[in-house]
Amino acid sequence: MLRVAHEGPGIPSEALPHVLDRFYRVDKSRSRARGGSGLGLSIVAAIADLHGGTLHIDSPSGRGTLIEVTLPVL
Repeated sequence: MLRVAHEGPGIPSEALPHVLDRFYRVDKSRSRARGGSGLGLSIVAAIADLHGGTLHIDSPSGRGTLIEVTLPVL
């Protein structure tokens, strides 16, 4: 299992269903020059899925975000 934790403000609950969508960016005000392209989590989810794994996101409001990727052992 791979875990990545961030102690920032977290992901708003209304955005959580969309964060795995390609090109989705939570902060619409950020430009591509200063922000991401919205592909990172969708790529991680696709790789996990192709290998029979899972991706789980836990982001309680105001308490950061924890992303867990689990891949099966061959």
